[in-house]
Amino acid sequence: MIVKANDPRISWQGIISLEVTDSFVKPWRIPFNDRELFPPKEMLERASAPAGVRLSFHTDSTFILGKIENTKSEDPAFLDVFCNGVFFESILISNANEFQVRNLSDGENFIEIWLPQFTEFRLKSLSFDKNSSLRPFVDDRPKWITYGSSITHCKTAEKPSLTWPSIVSREHGMNLTCLGYAGNCHLEPNLAMMIRDTPADFISIKLGINVHNHASMSVRTFMPGVIGFIKIIREKHPYIPIVVISPIFSSLREHTHNIVGLNLEIMRNEIQSCVKKFKTQGDLNLHYVDGLDIFGPEYAHLLPDDLHPNVEGYNILAHNFLKRVVRPFFKD
Repeated sequence: MIVKANDPRISWQGIISLEVTDSFVKPWRIPFNDRELFPPKEMLERASAPAGVRLSFHTDSTFILGKIENTKSEDPAFLDVFCNGVFFESILISNANEFQVRNLSDGENFIEIWLPQFTEFRLKSLSFDKNSSLRPFVDDRPKWITYGSSITHCKTAEKPSLTWPSIVSREHGMNLTCLGYAGNCHLEPNLAMMIRDTPADFISIKLGINVHNHASMSVRTFMPGVIGFIKIIREKHPYIPIVVISPIFSSLREHTHNIVGLNLEIMRNEIQSCVKKFKTQGDLNLHYVDGLDIFGPEYAHLLPDDLHPNVEGYNILAHNFLKRVVRPFFKD
């Protein structure tokens, strides 16, 4: 049995939109039809990489064959397959035109395929055993949106299911939409409007490091930018928990000013002050978490470039995020 990639029995989770052509379906983490409104081109490149996106469905087939457009990648690109919520296998798809999943157990299984976090993915079709069943996965778990930089995009995670948002979502049973854009977390209003318009039960916003590195905001504009970003999101998410997280540790950036006078210590104080201002206005479900409580100087040895955690570091970050953010604040 062969089905097209846009078959309604295949659930695309963690997407903002789908690009549907006669030959393939490609997931996007921005609205595809409005992509020209999301400059620069580096942003489009990051948004076309399906970090946190999953293909999900129920089937009693013991075999799955996926036809894909050639996945060209300088780095290894993997699919992570889960069966009934349990890791089944990783499949290397770099420079491949297809992938296969074999020896699934008899009976109906829930299949979840995590797509590569830093490589475009175009699915042409899926094939199953003859006369096998296929039905969509209806996800009734709480919807979690997390917005951030490369530290949220997690290029250096070993596999797509080992990014820290992936780990957190599985541990706490949440339906993840990952809006980590490497080098492109700059509090753009169009991103705030997109988050505003996307269904969510919980939202986390991890801010600061890209603004610092690119000097895209100054002391004068950073706090107003944070306030405006949150205000836009609150227009359609007025009451849900929103947690704002300041930058994690980075030794070279802690006290050294960039060209517009910002360092991470200043930025943490500015973000915390923003949240306090909202609370004084009555927004009691907006919360601040210091990034140093998520990943502080005690983990400096797990930052090979003084910026991005390594594989072990992402696992620690995930569990600290569960402890400091999810369990205290992500409540119905």
